[in-house]
Amino acid sequence: MAERTRPIRIEFCVTEQERRLIQNKMAQLGTRNMGAYLRKMAIDGYIINVDYTQQKKLAAAVSRAASNINQICRRINSTGHFYAEDVVELKERQAEIWSLLKETQRKEL
Repeated sequence: MAERTRPIRIEFCVTEQERRLIQNKMAQLGTRNMGAYLRKMAIDGYIINVDYTQQKKLAAAVSRAASNINQICRRINSTGHFYAEDVVELKERQAEIWSLLKETQRKEL
């Protein structure tokens, strides 16, 4: 053990599913040496951290608009009347969605 080039041992536990994922990724790279693969990934691998805040805001805005449309449709079906306030509300929701889309696009470009 004293003649090893890497004398420090690091161990960690994985589930059976995690082990299969690691083995599948190793197979995709064409390597069979798990120690070399794990060492390479630990040293040179990278983590992508994605911020979904804007997407969540957009999804919530779309959900609100869809809910408003459903409520208006129910009212129209039950009463046969369509109100000008309904059009204003839908236009506000649409403007909110467009605003969020434009803001997201500006940040990405």
